[in-house]
Amino acid sequence: MTHKVTLIPGDGIGPEVTQAVVRILEATGVAFEWERYAAGAEAFEIYGEYIPVALYESIERNKVALKGPVTTPIGGGFKSINVTLRKKFDLFANFRPIKNLPGLETKFPNVDLIIVRENTEGEYVGLEHEVVPGVVESIKVITEKGSTRIAKFAFEYARKHGRKKIHSIHKANIMKLSDGLFLRCARKVAEGYPEVQYGEHIIDNTCMQLVMNPWQYDTLLLENLYGDIVSDLCAAFVGGLGLVPGANLGVDCAIFEAVHGSAPDIAGKDLANPTALLQSHAAAPGRASHGGQGATGAGDRLQRAQDAHARRGRHGGDEPVCRCNSGRDGLRHTSRGGASDALSADV
Repeated sequence: MTHKVTLIPGDGIGPEVTQAVVRILEATGVAFEWERYAAGAEAFEIYGEYIPVALYESIERNKVALKGPVTTPIGGGFKSINVTLRKKFDLFANFRPIKNLPGLETKFPNVDLIIVRENTEGEYVGLEHEVVPGVVESIKVITEKGSTRIAKFAFEYARKHGRKKIHSIHKANIMKLSDGLFLRCARKVAEGYPEVQYGEHIIDNTCMQLVMNPWQYDTLLLENLYGDIVSDLCAAFVGGLGLVPGANLGVDCAIFEAVHGSAPDIAGKDLANPTALLQSHAAAPGRASHGGQGATGAGDRLQRAQDAHARRGRHGGDEPVCRCNSGRDGLRHTSRGGASDALSADV
């Protein structure tokens, strides 16, 4: 069976890391057919659109996409490609497992966290306007539907995978209506899962608690903005954004991605690390959701090979597989062509 996947290489280091990951995935023996499309500034130069219609149609057909990082302009320019795709396909759950890689020493060993982030609401709905010159209003949207379904997603995952605790992270002491609604929905859902311990922490306190003792947490349930911030914070525990996978999940569609940026300063220098994008196969709860049993078995083989490769600590030369304290956010020194070739051979 051939698996059709929409491939968005992205820009900056995106094409390099996606090429490495494609090479490794094909080494698993699973038959892939890649439908490649540009997005962002590159796509606009070619098609006059930041997200071509053909890209939308490809994702609609295939129901699964692998996406490299795409640069988002700061303070102006086009809207985030990531946010646009999540809203277009109603990818309401952003799922990020945070776990130490074998053989990689960090200051926080044995971390095992699950970040479940609501992906379509909150401050990221993009409703902003200038009230009068010098005064800008940004609207935060929280709905009962969105809050309930992300809570159900988190609790269902906890039940199926033996997670013991879920904490809802909020600022309901200040945003009493919006965050208050989020909490009420989470509490109601929690009633149906008595085997999962439920708690609530305020967002600023959570950040302090995480830095002091991340092991006290198991699964974190967060609104969109809080989840974006906390997931990056937690990535630091295991070596940086270059090592952490991410998945955007909907009812019948998924986009898997690296959570780091496009790092244009190291693009084209054969320094970029594909680990985060490669790990994204592990960010699919159950893995069978969007690939079938053959793909799931290949995913298990790939995970074992990657773990063994990391334990060895080297790819056959003198460069470590990863250095959590060197380069930009763990993005450097891991994905030379030799490293990905060696991992392909292990698979």
